[in-house]
Amino acid sequence: MWKGLFTIGLILVFIQEIFGQDTTRIQVPAELFEGDTLALVTINPVMIFPPVRFATKRQSVRYDRLVYNVKKVYPFAKLAGAKLKEYKTILEALPNEIERKAFTKKAEKELENQFGDEIKELTFSQGKILIKLIYRETGNSTFDIIKDLRGGFSAFIWQTLARIFGYNLKSMYEPDGHDQAIEQIVLMIEAGAI
Repeated sequence: MWKGLFTIGLILVFIQEIFGQDTTRIQVPAELFEGDTLALVTINPVMIFPPVRFATKRQSVRYDRLVYNVKKVYPFAKLAGAKLKEYKTILEALPNEIERKAFTKKAEKELENQFGDEIKELTFSQGKILIKLIYRETGNSTFDIIKDLRGGFSAFIWQTLARIFGYNLKSMYEPDGHDQAIEQIVLMIEAGAI
């Protein structure tokens, strides 16, 4: 008997908790449309990515490796884009070429100290992807960025050195062409899908 009363009491407390709570109201903008009041709610866009299908296991492994490499270097490319904007603003404010060169060398040393070891550990493939993603983030090739910041001769030397090791600092980013898979991976990263 006590067991039954205890159960009924517990159920009554549970019901009171569910139905006794004050409901919270959220106010949203509204509009009258043909006599009805409609809430105006902004919904963020949702990206739907088609499933990636592969004909062979080898293609699947290559794609998985590409995803890994893009995920590894994408933060560096984002940082490069942000830093470049910051540095251009500062450089434009400096009054003469001597101060600009001093600032550029100081910034280069800071970046080298902060990220040099991590950048040096990148693989060949990751380096190529980083060059393309820097173009994506900045709208300029790595060669053009070096040319703007350090001068044409320095850019030429770096390009020559890069070509010896198989890189091309003048590489462009083609999101609708050759770099379509990279672009899709980046969009998935930005959307939080991977």
